[in-house]
Amino acid sequence: MPSGDRSPWRWVPSLYFAEGMPYVAVMSVSVILYKRLDVSNADIAFYTSWLYLPWVIKPFWSPLVDILKTRRGWILTMQLLIGAGFATLALTLPVENFFRYSLAVFWLLAFSSATHDIAADGFYILGLNERQQSFFVGIRSTFYRLAMISGQGLLVMLAGFLEDRMDGITVAWSITFYLLAALFLLLFAWHNASLPRPAGDVSRHTGTLSDIFRESIQTFVSFFRRAYIGRILAFLLLYRLAEAQLVKLSGPFLLDPRALGGLGLSTGELGFAYGTVGVLMLTTGGIIGGIVAARHGLKYWLWWMVAAINLPNLVYVFLAVAQPSSFLTINLAVGIEQFGYGFGFTAYMLYLLYISRGPHSTAHFAICTGFMSFGMMLPGMVSGWIQELLGYQNFFIWVMIATIPSFLVAALIPLDAEFGRRT
Repeated sequence: MPSGDRSPWRWVPSLYFAEGMPYVAVMSVSVILYKRLDVSNADIAFYTSWLYLPWVIKPFWSPLVDILKTRRGWILTMQLLIGAGFATLALTLPVENFFRYSLAVFWLLAFSSATHDIAADGFYILGLNERQQSFFVGIRSTFYRLAMISGQGLLVMLAGFLEDRMDGITVAWSITFYLLAALFLLLFAWHNASLPRPAGDVSRHTGTLSDIFRESIQTFVSFFRRAYIGRILAFLLLYRLAEAQLVKLSGPFLLDPRALGGLGLSTGELGFAYGTVGVLMLTTGGIIGGIVAARHGLKYWLWWMVAAINLPNLVYVFLAVAQPSSFLTINLAVGIEQFGYGFGFTAYMLYLLYISRGPHSTAHFAICTGFMSFGMMLPGMVSGWIQELLGYQNFFIWVMIATIPSFLVAALIPLDAEFGRRT
């Protein structure tokens, strides 16, 4: 049972904001950074997609997080390392061969962030009962995505503001990452004071290294022995197939000049589009998704959520064809897509909780998110090449075609009709 002396409202929102921020820095802000530093779309998509790898392979070390040390201890340690990583990243940008060195730091940040994810997701399961898990899944998804939009939005707006006032793009982005390092020191201090101490959050290291390895293998194998594992894996890999490609090129599309098929936004305008209307619509979609799932169960809302996460991608087809000059129209389109994502991603996170229940919930949840990241990594690696081959208009049409597998796998997954329903 969760610790009763600290309300989940004190730590769930901030914990998932802390989980989302390094992820968005590694996977999304890096794309914008390299675009501003004149790296090609193909190189950006290929090399930044490789940064998914720590999230793909994290199931192999997740049992160690489950066994060694408490989840609370892992969370605090990783937040300190992430803060140090952002400070180091700021140091690499002004040097020669910045692309190589910054990618290496992004790799270290990715491994630290992936380990933080394992601990935070396991702590969520230990710190909340099933009803609270259903209620707060919308809150956690909202603040996770809020971190992503803050990174793509407010952080990028800050970098754009500094670009206009500092001596060069590199200096502006270095200052931005120093400030991000300071933020993680504050998050560490807050969570050190606010995280509860659930009775189940204990180190289970009682044997030899051989015993730990054996238990890790057994934990990993037990996940693949569950019924309908093929359908489950198909869902994990294909539910976000369209988004995996869209997310790598949406930023470059908005930044590229109109002569190249883009919309020609500045760095600050791009941040504003994601950091204002995008934040509001995402928050609304995520909260509504959690509330309705808690009332009627995931199975009742599954198809609405599948449609919500896929169909709003049509706004990018419209933007690429029409190339509107109205900044209001661009913000409205981004807001529609973000609302759909906030609502539709709730289904994905709830299903991960559903199939992770059991004695190895932390490790099994990590395995699920590893497959999710693998499903994002491979399509993302080729998305830049596809865009350069097809152009932006045809690329976004291709993205809509890529939504079809999401609907197919959703029809096949096993799901208890009562899961997620408030009792």
